[in-house]
Amino acid sequence: MAEEEKKLEQENDSPIQETVKPVEEVEEDFEVLLKQEASGAGRLAPGQKVRAQVIAISGDAVYIDLGGKSEGTIDRSEFVDEEGVARVQTGDTVEAFFVSVQNGVRRLTTRIRGYSTLTLAEIRDAFEADLPVNGKVKSELKGGFEVNVGGVRCFCPFSQIDLRNTKTNGEYIGETFAFKVLEYGEDGKNVVLSRRLLLEEQKQAEAEKLKATLEVGMELQGKIRSVQKFGLFVDLGGLDGLVPASEIGWSRTENLGEQFAVGQEVTVKIIGIDWQKNRLTLSLKALLADPWEDIEQKYPVDSKVSGSVVRLAPFGAFINLEPGVDGLVHISNLGAGRRVQHPKEVLEVGQWVEAHVLSADRAARKLSLTLAPKVKQEELPLPVVGDIMDGTVDRVMPYGLFVRLSTGVTGLIPNAEMGTVKGTNHSRMFPQGTEIQVLVTGVETDTGKIRLSRSGVSDRVEKDEYKHYSESVKAAEKASGSLGSLGDLLREKFQGKA
Repeated sequence: MAEEEKKLEQENDSPIQETVKPVEEVEEDFEVLLKQEASGAGRLAPGQKVRAQVIAISGDAVYIDLGGKSEGTIDRSEFVDEEGVARVQTGDTVEAFFVSVQNGVRRLTTRIRGYSTLTLAEIRDAFEADLPVNGKVKSELKGGFEVNVGGVRCFCPFSQIDLRNTKTNGEYIGETFAFKVLEYGEDGKNVVLSRRLLLEEQKQAEAEKLKATLEVGMELQGKIRSVQKFGLFVDLGGLDGLVPASEIGWSRTENLGEQFAVGQEVTVKIIGIDWQKNRLTLSLKALLADPWEDIEQKYPVDSKVSGSVVRLAPFGAFINLEPGVDGLVHISNLGAGRRVQHPKEVLEVGQWVEAHVLSADRAARKLSLTLAPKVKQEELPLPVVGDIMDGTVDRVMPYGLFVRLSTGVTGLIPNAEMGTVKGTNHSRMFPQGTEIQVLVTGVETDTGKIRLSRSGVSDRVEKDEYKHYSESVKAAEKASGSLGSLGDLLREKFQGKA
């Protein structure tokens, strides 16, 4: 014995000699490494599930083959029944969960997941492997609940018992749930559990699975999870989507809390998906009939309508006729012949008014109204070309001025007929309500369109004045018997010479 110890000391004191392996051994090691890499041996994560064959049973350990000459051990007690008989033998295939590496040995277990009668050591293994344990909620304590896991007294805070914050609720007492071990301290005297983490993981898994099936345009059932000023959060079964306030309905809803409640079931339509920003946009309005679909039939031109003033703008007033349909009364159609600077001079928000339809455009979603009924052009006498008439500026457009004539009909003065310098601001020089004199230059009897001219008025006046002057001179000369004008004398003298 002394000689063997002396030999070992001499070997330890001798210089380290590099041993060169034969090529065959190097190739064999490389092959082993490849097999280990392929089988995943050596790269097991805590909690990872494996399926392996029992290769040996010795003492208190059952050895399983992890591939690539890698082995793992499972406590033999996990396979012993109440009578002490082992329920496993060499060659059997078992499923186990990887726990940790201790002293170079890979430790696995078959008893943690779904098993409620665990020992303190097995709870520690569950903590290290990040595996769930089953526990029964025994009672309520200060700040949380007492949970019994296989006879081990554990603690679960109120905030970790469910997805929602719960301070005290008797519904959990006596129930058995799966928990994760958050903390394992003081050799098992301080074990903290969480059910919420498992619920969140489950919800996330369900959400990822649901994401793969969702498409824009799909209709889904859900429950309202939260009501906010800007919209509704709807739970679609593990995944939340937002219904913006603008997608609630066709009418404006000031207080969503008065119309919707948490837990209420709703049917929604997906109108937008952006997984990069984790956004799912839903709509309730998209499932409702579009009130503009048959707008021309519901509101024909010249029909009488009524509604409430919902908004005043510098250019006119918006009248709500039905949910989702607002008509505009332009400021030029508010004054009934008098000039209006702002709609507030005539109307106020909330006022109920009657109006008449001027035009309806489904494609543009526009409905034009007037407070005074529209007078049909054909019911009024059309002017005659050449007439000079008085009128009032009705509208100033980029291409000219619309003028309402004294007879009630309306005509257009093109910019070229305004008699102003190019580039003149007509809206400033001739604001709505300005009285103006025009010359009728064209009339289309079939359409009722009237073409007017402002510059033609002065030309016409000069021509009429010259004609009147010439006629009055001739009449005076004839009455007085005078020799006539110098032109007449020269003409007569020329004719005499001829």
